[in-house]
Amino acid sequence: VQLQASGGGLALAGGSLRLSCVASGGTLSGYGMSWFRQAPGKEREFVAGIKWTGGSTTYADSLKGRFTISKDVTKNTVYLQMNSLKPEDAAVYYCAAKPRIITSMFGDSSSYAYWGQGTQVTVSS
Repeated sequence: VQLQASGGGLALAGGSLRLSCVASGGTLSGYGMSWFRQAPGKEREFVAGIKWTGGSTTYADSLKGRFTISKDVTKNTVYLQMNSLKPEDAAVYYCAAKPRIITSMFGDSSSYAYWGQGTQVTVSS
């Protein structure tokens, strides 16, 4: 499975961005698809995840209500809608995929088999 992330850029604080992650090269049935982010000098952190089969979602507690993950099975694409952006949301955002996902595994970055290249999000105050 190959993942291609896009949609990053510069946003004003309070603004919005939508990231996209297009998957290719295999079926995603049973996969978990997630977004992680990594700011300079910080560890990579889980943002949100979605089960490809069924569509149940999981979010980092601190981001609930501002970020929304969704999928379009016709386009093999996962989205991350980010609203009310804050300067602390600035980071490189990565999409990741894990086969045979179970809910408790979403936040464990070491369990993901496939990663996209990352897309930079910058938030200006």
